Amino acid sequence: MPHRAPENELFSDHIGQLRRIFAEAVEACGYDSVVIAAGQQRYRFLDDQPYPFAVNPHFQWWAPVDNAPGSFLHIEAGSAPSLWFHQPEDYWHKPPEMPNDAWLAEFNVSVIRHPSEAKALVPAGAVFIGESFPGIEDWGFREINPSALMDRLHWARAVKTPYELECMRIAARRGARAHVAAAAAFHRGASEYGIHLAYLAAAGHTEAGLPYPNIIALNEGAAILHYTELQHQSPAERRSFLIDAGAQYRGYACDITRTHAAAPGGRFGALMNAMESAELALCALVKAGTHYPDIHAAAHQQVAEILVGEGIVTCSVETAVDSGLTSTFFPHGIGHLLGLQVHDIGGHQAGPGGGTNPPPSAHRYLRLTRTLEAGTVVTIEPGIYFIDLLLNEAQRDGRGRDIAWDAVAELKPFGGVRIEDDVVATTGAPENLTRDAFAEFSAA
Repeated sequence: MPHRAPENELFSDHIGQLRRIFAEAVEACGYDSVVIAAGQQRYRFLDDQPYPFAVNPHFQWWAPVDNAPGSFLHIEAGSAPSLWFHQPEDYWHKPPEMPNDAWLAEFNVSVIRHPSEAKALVPAGAVFIGESFPGIEDWGFREINPSALMDRLHWARAVKTPYELECMRIAARRGARAHVAAAAAFHRGASEYGIHLAYLAAAGHTEAGLPYPNIIALNEGAAILHYTELQHQSPAERRSFLIDAGAQYRGYACDITRTHAAAPGGRFGALMNAMESAELALCALVKAGTHYPDIHAAAHQQVAEILVGEGIVTCSVETAVDSGLTSTFFPHGIGHLLGLQVHDIGGHQAGPGGGTNPPPSAHRYLRLTRTLEAGTVVTIEPGIYFIDLLLNEAQRDGRGRDIAWDAVAELKPFGGVRIEDDVVATTGAPENLTRDAFAEFSAA
């Protein structure tokens, strides 16, 4: 008998936990059962070419498949979940293959040849979760994406089961392997596009299989937070390389950022080293009971200390924080929830009953305002960038008097530095999925 993968050993317990979550949520909301759609294949406007299919994360929470357009799940308390797997009769394209892994034993499985066949299987009183589709009003659903139910499910998704954490460890190892390959390609002189291809090959992903588009930036491009241009020509002078790129396993993502210098030492090398130390200190704060905005506040304190210590600003650490000058160099949030979505949903949610805890007005881009629970997975990604738009704003509003413009001029050609790890909150020491993955790869 073949050895079962470790995540399969955990899957039955994962499904048991989901059944409890759904039973409690459905009962609290007064519903009978839930139908979850994987989603439909969508096509480009005035064309017969499809967009890459992206499965509904609520579907993948239960069923670890990503090529299942037109499939559905039926969840009802007291019964095993049902999978209505769409496998069309088609000779133009290869139909999705019926999964044959051990996890399938947790489901009652039916094959449907057209999504409309699922209509006859929908029981009276069921509610629907997923993207709407033409004709859905005739399927007899009691409600579509009812907010009370969605709030409870989104809240619960933040805390990962042991199965989910194991999937994320595997994704982290894929990502670490690909990051090492990308760094090697950079040092060989590859272009942004060439580095991207090296990353894909090492990760074992197509572009459509990535959890998000790769950010691969050389030199000044690192100052653009979501840079995705991928130049085919390598610049004449190679100074720096920032890569923010992930991988996934069974739908669960890793989200990793590293910054590299073409040559060691110098002012930029010192900045990178300072950021490395700061990032590790912030990762150590990821513990159950920690209010995540407190980590964001600590990040601004760390950034201020780096800016002062590296001679980039001339004011005190306190002034840099209080005046908002740190936001000129660090304009985004310290991180976000991570799981089936790179920016997992529910980050601003006040509780399982809904409501919103918005980010602080001075830090409106912070994606997570919850108190961490054991099993929550978050990213920690401090950065310092030299962005003309924000530097010009500081110059106009008077904060520029505290900026050492000669230091900025020296560092601007490098774009910036960001380091990002994926960290699990526990009741003890945090589990750093990213650092563990790089260490395991290096030891292999």
